[in-house]
Amino acid sequence: MLLDLLKEKYVRLGVKASDWREATRLSLAPLLESGAVTQEYVDDVITGAEQHGPYFVVTPRVALPHARPECGALEDALGVTVLDEPVEFGSADNDPVRYLFPLSATSASGHLDALASLVELLSDEDFFAVLDEASSPKEVVDAVRNAERSN
Repeated sequence: MLLDLLKEKYVRLGVKASDWREATRLSLAPLLESGAVTQEYVDDVITGAEQHGPYFVVTPRVALPHARPECGALEDALGVTVLDEPVEFGSADNDPVRYLFPLSATSASGHLDALASLVELLSDEDFFAVLDEASSPKEVVDAVRNAERSN
């Protein structure tokens, strides 16, 4: 499920960002660079948050930057970005954000299983400890693999 979407090349650790826009763009950069999304997709994520608020800050410390499939999602993909220092996104309940999970889904319903798995993973505080300690993208992917095996 998640491992079908998550690749080591989509994982960034110790990312420095001055604000939510930069954090969001940096989290989506690996998906853009690999061709999973277009620049229009990245821009739409930012514009959507500017117009509708931080809709993708889903739980305390966690953002799931995404846009509609027709905005430039070319491949189904999931990334992981761990910020060096958390940033404010404007979410009264869930700021500041340290962990971003950028998502690209080519259909509105095609990623629901992955989201269900991600929700389960995000409820595990041990997973965040692994993210905090990880020194390589491989460690993050291995942690997701181990979590999926145990479920």
